[in-house]
Amino acid sequence: MFEPTSPWAQLQGLAYHYTHHFQIAQVLQADPDRVADLTLHAPHVMADLSKNLWDAPVRSALFALAESRGLVQQCAAMWAGAAINHTEGRAVQHVHLRMPAGQGLSDSVLPVLDVAEDIVQQRRWTHLVHIGVGGSGLGPELCLQALQPYAQSNIQVHVVGNVDGHELHQVLAQLDPAHTLFVVVSKSWGTLETRLNAQAARQWLEADGTQQWADHALAVTACPQKAQAEGYHQVLTMPETVGGRFSLWSAVGLPLAVILGRQGFQDLLRGARDMDEHFYHAPLESNLPVHLAALDVWYATFLQLPSRCVVPYHHGLRRLPAYLQQLEMESNGKRVGTDGQPLPYLTAPAVWGEVGSNSQHAFFQWLHQGPQRTPVEFLLVAKAQHAWPEHQRWLHASALAQAKALMDGKPAGPEQLAGHQDFPGNRPSSMLLLKDLSPTSLGALLALYEHRTFAAGVFWGINSFDQWGVELGKQLAQTIEPALVHGQTAGLDASTAQLVQWLRHWQHQPSADQACA
Repeated sequence: MFEPTSPWAQLQGLAYHYTHHFQIAQVLQADPDRVADLTLHAPHVMADLSKNLWDAPVRSALFALAESRGLVQQCAAMWAGAAINHTEGRAVQHVHLRMPAGQGLSDSVLPVLDVAEDIVQQRRWTHLVHIGVGGSGLGPELCLQALQPYAQSNIQVHVVGNVDGHELHQVLAQLDPAHTLFVVVSKSWGTLETRLNAQAARQWLEADGTQQWADHALAVTACPQKAQAEGYHQVLTMPETVGGRFSLWSAVGLPLAVILGRQGFQDLLRGARDMDEHFYHAPLESNLPVHLAALDVWYATFLQLPSRCVVPYHHGLRRLPAYLQQLEMESNGKRVGTDGQPLPYLTAPAVWGEVGSNSQHAFFQWLHQGPQRTPVEFLLVAKAQHAWPEHQRWLHASALAQAKALMDGKPAGPEQLAGHQDFPGNRPSSMLLLKDLSPTSLGALLALYEHRTFAAGVFWGINSFDQWGVELGKQLAQTIEPALVHGQTAGLDASTAQLVQWLRHWQHQPSADQACA
């Protein structure tokens, strides 16, 4: 498929050496320039990529692959508003939301800021419930947690996404209907989880007959006519050309604007715009999103390492792994190329992780001594926003020590249990550093991951902006739900039919605790 002298063939030829013979610690010690050469500076983010299984020949071939795949041209096409999401015939315009005033879609953000200010100034609301799943929920939830120290409003925001009613029940139990505002977010205005949660919230709000849903609800959608037809008086529009997982910069970010205020939300956009400019203008050799994408391709496709572990050492970033799972795996979890034909190589890795240092007491045993190597991505924030500097020092020391231990390993000693108390090392990791966790730096970090995802998709030759694979399960749920109501399982496979019957049976049985009472 690939010419012997092509960048792809070169990378295939290099893979064996870097899998079996390349020793990170030895190369790091022997090359005094390695750290400087593999430390990249982008707006608000620094990355040390020196503890990875690569060096100049690999990077050179990866950059040549990027050029052969037209990465620069694809990036320019996205900026120009071309329909690079070809399967849906759409432009990809999340970066246009972050452009300077008067450019792109930036003016569409102004109504969001105005509505947010109005919500705060009314002094009526004590709680805001943001109902949205997937990209409509994960991005706002992550940012609300990360930027809590920058809150300018006393309104408490709750994000509800799961169709499991336990989540909504627990949230509503804390609230006073008279002082609760609901923001219902669905790009298509047809998302099952969102519609069910909004319907239940409306029933709860109107239960005593003193409150009207239209006075307590605001819709965010790309289909405003549908929301208005259902009685929503206030509707904010999100662009059809902005995918859900890229949408927190739009009206989907309304709760962020409420909590951060006008300036805070604009700082979030500004940080993202700074990273946009870096991605668009920096040459490949110093372009941080491209380097991270190249690493993803090198590991997943050529070294066949099937996952990447992300460990943010900051409590405010505890939802980052989940956010990245959707961003990367929904974007690049594809087995076919842009032409619809199966690809003869592996594409996107699984992304997983947990906040440090908790995760050191969970899965780091597997990372150090498990049977396969997994690239680990550490994320540190230099400045703390609490009053305990000793905690911050130990947090940083823990992360740096784990990265060093993954690289160095530990040989067997004369007084050790052979095989049990030694471990191999040479396990790769990257270290991303932020000076602080602010609206500006968080905006830059999230834009960095967005561009990394897009660039990796170009390397692999796939469309990162559609998500047809999520539809089949939704469609099948429409056929199974009636069976759970009526028990008619004709047309279902034997396993599904049996599970339907057991669920119906157990729903009408007392729980174990009730049976013993």
